Amino acid sequence: MSKANKKSGGGSTIALNKKAKHEFFLETRFEAGLALEGWEVKSLREGKVNFMDSYVLMKDGEAFLFGCHISPLSTVSTHFVPDPTRTRKLLLHRSELGRIFSAITKKQLTCVPLALYWKNGVVKCEIALAKGKKLHDKRATEKDRDWNREKSRVLKSS
Repeated sequence: MSKANKKSGGGSTIALNKKAKHEFFLETRFEAGLALEGWEVKSLREGKVNFMDSYVLMKDGEAFLFGCHISPLSTVSTHFVPDPTRTRKLLLHRSELGRIFSAITKKQLTCVPLALYWKNGVVKCEIALAKGKKLHDKRATEKDRDWNREKSRVLKSS
């Protein structure tokens, strides 16, 4: 682990979902644990994960992570057939699950994963309740970002 990829929370980032910040207005964030198998943890340590098209689904009062692709290492046992895109359970408190479920049903929000990272030797997944952006919202966000970048350049040069 290098010091360059350390987060302030004491863990290092495994994967980020940059697409989520572009596609959604992020509201409430939660930190969830992941129910993983041994070979998945080893692959995460090597950084062999594709997190972009994953999403969170609530089913039977539990949260699950769909579409996260963790590539198996070549050193995985020969008698075991790993499933790289299996559904993984998110570990949350009951009160957090209730808040997420009520926001999804009542406020028509979406639950999206934002990041995978290490925290005290355990893999954590940051998820957020989000509302989808329209095309004009995306353009406005890009325009604001460009303006802030240009403003900082002007202030830096003067």
